[in-house]
Amino acid sequence: MWALRAAVRPGAWLSRVVRGRGAPRAAPPLPACPHRALTASGPGDLKGRGGGGRRPRADGPRSRAGEEEEEPEDAEEEEEEEELLRRDPLLPLGTQRVCLIHPEVKRGPGKPQLTRAEWQVAEAEALVHTLDGWSVADRMVVPTKTPDGKLIFGRGTLEHLAEKIRGSPEITAVFLNVERLATPTKKDLEATWGVQVFDRFTVVLHIFRCNARTREARLQVALAELPLLRSHLKRSIAHPDGRGGGSRYIMGSGESFMQVQQRLLKEKEIKIRKALERLRKKRRVLGKQRRRQDFPVISVVGYTNCGKTTLIKALTGDDAVQPRDQLFATLDVTAHAGWLPSRMAVIYMDTIGFLSELPHSLIESFSATLEDVAHSDLIVHVRDVSHPETELQKASVLSTLHGLHLPAPLLDSVLEVHNKVDLVPGYSPAGPQAVTVSALLGHGLPELKARLEDAILRATGRQVLTLRVRLAGTQLSWLHREATVQEVDVIPEAGVADVRVVISSSAYGGPACGGRDGASWGFRIWCVSQTHSCEASLLPTERPGHCDSLPATQKPLCTGRGENTVCH
Repeated sequence: MWALRAAVRPGAWLSRVVRGRGAPRAAPPLPACPHRALTASGPGDLKGRGGGGRRPRADGPRSRAGEEEEEPEDAEEEEEEEELLRRDPLLPLGTQRVCLIHPEVKRGPGKPQLTRAEWQVAEAEALVHTLDGWSVADRMVVPTKTPDGKLIFGRGTLEHLAEKIRGSPEITAVFLNVERLATPTKKDLEATWGVQVFDRFTVVLHIFRCNARTREARLQVALAELPLLRSHLKRSIAHPDGRGGGSRYIMGSGESFMQVQQRLLKEKEIKIRKALERLRKKRRVLGKQRRRQDFPVISVVGYTNCGKTTLIKALTGDDAVQPRDQLFATLDVTAHAGWLPSRMAVIYMDTIGFLSELPHSLIESFSATLEDVAHSDLIVHVRDVSHPETELQKASVLSTLHGLHLPAPLLDSVLEVHNKVDLVPGYSPAGPQAVTVSALLGHGLPELKARLEDAILRATGRQVLTLRVRLAGTQLSWLHREATVQEVDVIPEAGVADVRVVISSSAYGGPACGGRDGASWGFRIWCVSQTHSCEASLLPTERPGHCDSLPATQKPLCTGRGENTVCH
């Protein structure tokens, strides 16, 4: 005879206070950072190539939680999308006291290799607490030898559970912590236990629906719900409730009731996919505009509730970012402007959190949301090192990233950030590559920003150069537009200035010290030392740029060979 044993209550990692409040602002004396999320902004919203003299703007509609994205241009499209989003709730409304049951596989291929039942129960309990008005009345870890069987448990186990559930009037539903219940299994369990039974898929999907704010996220949830609606349809046909739903008679169109309902669901799926494709095309256009404007993009990924949004708030100082201490608080990819120590502007992309054992249909529906990750310059993987299953969470995130078929260089350069170290006294990372921070308290942020800057310089091919420009010319204003100006050292007697900049390869026009023909700006950039110090001279672009044409201050610094001037 098996024995029920109570699941261990979750530790402090589930009961801690909301971590998203009071995140400190970045300390370095940088230009005022725009305190808005960057979203569907027009082509003129982000100026320049390197974020030098202009900061990223966010004049378009914001994409923070609770705010809608750009409305469809076509009124019919908008009405059609709203119709697609009207549907009955997945879970019962009002207060629910659930009995959480976790089937534990002791041995065999179904036994989890990297986790323990207690922590799986703790994560399931966190899902329940995410729902308003829901609480856990009881929790049990129940051994089973047949997790793939029709009723999951043996006859004796089912009877024992039925006695316990039916004898507890405070229990209003059962949350069976399995990925997905087949419709016949769900029906038989509800008949045996006398209450509604929900699986992991239904609970997570309902949380997604509650947290979806933008039209795209809501449509993605609607798409993920279709398999559930199809299973409910089969159940209603097989077990009619007396209201005509189970009729098999041929309709006036020559179709049976089942065929009509299946056709309607198929048509709904086609409409949802078309609506999503319209929104994604707009998002791809906006992404291309951002890439043309040459602002580096840093995608922040991680397991759900690991502190991604709190970290972005700490890095950007954006008070509009409002982290929430709950699972799947972020379902949309949002962009936020920030600054690195070199004064280089970057865009941080906040992404949906990952979760182990997510149903395939959910992953497929939201995979398109992560398309922006593939076009980023750097991925930052945030880990909650205070979580007892942090290694399992890491494996789950990396598995999802590999499933997105990202470019190999992007995967190889992932920067791992160990967050919430304030909850682990004396914590030290196992490897030298990880950065330890507390996004809530601001610990480790200067080191993280320095590491981010180094990684962005490598990933984007940007260079740190010192350029000598004439004060009377247009070079200085051009550098402020096209590069990140760090320092300007004016030499009045020579009428020039040495300008230290971070400049992209597209703006610089070639490898360091190679010389570039700035036809559209009317001057050339010349390397004057092997330390990547260069000089810009206002020279007619049609005239050979040999040393005899240069001012006297430049002649000792290079050897003239016509158009092939060599730097020393």
